[in-house]
Amino acid sequence: MRNGLKIAIIGGGSSYTPELVEGFIHSYDSLPVRELWLVDIEPGLWKLHIVGELAKRMVARSGLPIAIHLTTDRRAAIAGADFVSTQMRVGMLEARGQDEAIPLKHGVIGQETTGPGGMMKALRTIPVLLDICRDIEELAPDAWLLNFTNPAGMVTEAIHKHSSVKSIGLCNAPIGLLKWLAGKYAASTDRIYAEFVGLNHLHWVSRVSVDGIDRLPELVKGDDSFAAANVSGSDWDTEFLQGLNALPSYYLKYFYMTDTMLAEQQASLKTQGNRAEVVKRVEKELFQLYSNPDLQEKPKQLEQRGGAYYSEAAVNLMRSLYNGTGDVQTLNVLNKGILPFLPDDACIEVNCVVTAAGPVPLQLTSVPEPSRGLIQAVKTYEALTIQAAVTGDRSIALQAMAHHPLVPSINVAKALLDEMLEANRVYLPQFFSA
Repeated sequence: MRNGLKIAIIGGGSSYTPELVEGFIHSYDSLPVRELWLVDIEPGLWKLHIVGELAKRMVARSGLPIAIHLTTDRRAAIAGADFVSTQMRVGMLEARGQDEAIPLKHGVIGQETTGPGGMMKALRTIPVLLDICRDIEELAPDAWLLNFTNPAGMVTEAIHKHSSVKSIGLCNAPIGLLKWLAGKYAASTDRIYAEFVGLNHLHWVSRVSVDGIDRLPELVKGDDSFAAANVSGSDWDTEFLQGLNALPSYYLKYFYMTDTMLAEQQASLKTQGNRAEVVKRVEKELFQLYSNPDLQEKPKQLEQRGGAYYSEAAVNLMRSLYNGTGDVQTLNVLNKGILPFLPDDACIEVNCVVTAAGPVPLQLTSVPEPSRGLIQAVKTYEALTIQAAVTGDRSIALQAMAHHPLVPSINVAKALLDEMLEANRVYLPQFFSA
């Protein structure tokens, strides 16, 4: 193997990038990055320049021989890459704002990866990522594509169904839970095993052991201190958790506590705006910090962005694939019989052993019985959304919208679809061709 790795980051102007660069620096001995290519599009060039210059200062401070390249030439970045990581947002935060605001007008949850907002994000993203996959197939056929772009599970499934690229989806939520458990029990993460069951942003933790001791019974008594910056912290009902006998992802509050979450979103909209507007304010502060020529490290304020442990998840996976470590990570991979009630080509979020040849899903020891119906319903919506994204078929898109559990009726689904497609017309030409 050549001396060092080439890594391309699609969406390199993201505010998350400094955390990723920090991860590469800290893991250089086991993941020797030779070239790091940060790629963005023309409208994001100013962000790319600011983030890229900070990345160069961070590397210079480390003294490591990592060459940083800033470019809008995606093909040059991908050519010969060992890893390609995607962290892009088609339509940027303006599109996210519409994804969150329009559903609320119709009395439906407005969230960027869950419900109608997540559907629009997928419709915008899947065609662009499949176009990137064409470049990878041609220019770096042996590269691993690590997809952080949300909705990560749906996007990863689309890549598997419509390209030959080796792709894995991942999210910071599972590693965030492990970190929380490590703090709660004063134990290192290698002494903790948490079994994840479900889909991206729709998972249940059905088993938690610390040093071999089962901790799930005490965890389902209602300790609700594990949450995320981008999801409200309303308390779980203790009786419900004990009957479920699993820890639901905080994203499941949108399904299990829909009325409460909707009311909180509508109230928040009046006081501080939707989440996209909050993120804009956070990003404005971050990029002001990044612009400081004396700044040579990732600022603490980045953790407010909702992406804590992002770099650790990404770097851990690259390092494990590169070295064939055989450790266990929670990833988005093809089902292949792990959940027998889903198709083999469905993308699920479960624990995997990471080998040099790729992740191998671990057989589940427990699947919460009440979770099966919701997993099937959301996976049906996801499969329909992928089909609609690729074909531009409005009738399939309507089926996807109507079959999402958070959309109450066909009438609401049709009204949402018409308004949201029109709002995204510039990004969704496949739905407006003659």
